[in-house]
Amino acid sequence: MSVTLPAGRYRLDPSASEVRIQHRTMWGLVTVKGRFTEVSGVGEVPADGGPASGTLTLAAASLDTGHTKRDIHLRSADFFDSESFPELVFTATEAAPRNDGTVALTGELTVRGVTEPLTLTGTVTGRTDQTVTVAVETVIDRDRFGLGWNKLGMMKGLTAVNVSATFTRDQGLAGGSGRA
Repeated sequence: MSVTLPAGRYRLDPSASEVRIQHRTMWGLVTVKGRFTEVSGVGEVPADGGPASGTLTLAAASLDTGHTKRDIHLRSADFFDSESFPELVFTATEAAPRNDGTVALTGELTVRGVTEPLTLTGTVTGRTDQTVTVAVETVIDRDRFGLGWNKLGMMKGLTAVNVSATFTRDQGLAGGSGRA
């Protein structure tokens, strides 16, 4: 599947995108699953054929694990501190398509005011002339981002992150008139 897209700006379609997390807790006996309900993003494919770039932004307070008390704790200063750091942002400085239908993503992840380099491989799971859907599975070490709260050693390990992001070409910004 070719992943070459027309030049222009793209916007994340939040209704067709999702970001899910999974983390083993309670000394590895329980798996907590959740999803960010507020996601946004933009991308740009340059006309000169250079690498695409973009951002994926998650509202920290939108993490929903299905357990209100836990979600309140995750928003607190023990974890995301969503009042002080309302967003988690992945900035792709280079998104380079490969012939096998994958995309090499190079960029930075910022969580809780800490920015770390991150290299990912995305798989193109859908594509039209105006849209592309990329799926990414990765594992994040939450300690690297100051999310080290670990009462009685209950929360060891890494957090799995699964992203399905659909970007649609913004006709108003991609050389069109911007009129409906």
